[in-house]
Amino acid sequence: RSLMPRTLEGQITMEKTPSYFVTKEAPRRIYNMSRDTKLIVVVRNPITRAISDYTQTLSKNPTIPSFQALAFKNISTGLIDTSWSAVRIGIYAKHLDNWLQYFPLSKFLFVSGERLVSDPAGEMGRVQDFLGLERVVTDKHFYFNETKGFPCLKKPEGGSKPRCLGKSKGRPHPKIDMQVVQRLREFYRPFNMKFYQMTGQDFGWD
Repeated sequence: RSLMPRTLEGQITMEKTPSYFVTKEAPRRIYNMSRDTKLIVVVRNPITRAISDYTQTLSKNPTIPSFQALAFKNISTGLIDTSWSAVRIGIYAKHLDNWLQYFPLSKFLFVSGERLVSDPAGEMGRVQDFLGLERVVTDKHFYFNETKGFPCLKKPEGGSKPRCLGKSKGRPHPKIDMQVVQRLREFYRPFNMKFYQMTGQDFGWD
């Protein structure tokens, strides 16, 4: 609370921390602080997410084992290692279950990470509607950066250069064996289906 700016009447204070969604204690703590909090969760294909997670770790520590070695408990049986955080984070249904003990589904907006790239204005429109804000951010505020593979925010009125995602985003992913990807697809499928049912949204990851 001491880190938060004071919020005046008619203002919204937002805070973003990726680990909230997967931290067991977070829903209870947030509920105890303010049960009226609106929750926005950005999700993407859990396989792409895991590879992206691995790519980021690899950039900081090039000596880590291969993606395949970390993803499997036993490669010959195809047993996935769910204790590896890169895999565990993508089991969205399990994490959402924990949150639904405290907050109703109406308090959540689930944003598609894929659509945030392909149609940033459309997803931002949904965010603004969810927060009860006027739709001020539209497609005229974005342009696609071919180098990064992500949309960037055009410079605001009187601002300087456009806002793009930092160096850690848009890194090329290492090539992962298709059999590994296929096994992960099979592993995540039932969890994805459950997540689609829970949210009433099909994210099209299969």
